[in-house]
Amino acid sequence: MAFCNMCGAQIADGTTTCAACAGGVAVSAGSVQPAQPAAGGLQDNIAGLLCYSPVGLIADIVFLVAEPYNRNRFIRFHAFQSLFTALAVFALAIAIMILGMVLAIIPVLGWIVLLLLWVAFAFGNLALWIMMMIKAYQMQTTKLPFVGDLAAKQAGM
Repeated sequence: MAFCNMCGAQIADGTTTCAACAGGVAVSAGSVQPAQPAAGGLQDNIAGLLCYSPVGLIADIVFLVAEPYNRNRFIRFHAFQSLFTALAVFALAIAIMILGMVLAIIPVLGWIVLLLLWVAFAFGNLALWIMMMIKAYQMQTTKLPFVGDLAAKQAGM
């Protein structure tokens, strides 16, 4: 499957123009985008990867404000999805803290369950961010449940 360099939409293999935005050259899903980086110097797949990296919140804001990147639908999608995912993870962490206060009442078993819950949350969160970095690097627009549709709507996809 190929993707448009400008908007990130999927297009048929062998096609050189995108039907959604009438521009861009297709890049296959497994390959890295060839030379000709954006005016800012970053290729689309690297910018998408940075959205989910440890500096993701800063990169998201920069990509949504900076001129060559804020017009690229692929980068906008990943920046918005990363922001919305970070908000959802933050809300889930607060919910786990509240649940922890309830579980703390149970002497030993409650603390064990709470510890296991935090470990599962941490490893799941780590796996999610790594998976999304890989998908963005491969020029794929994988939509996460709930936040993916919001990000696509904001990015104009």
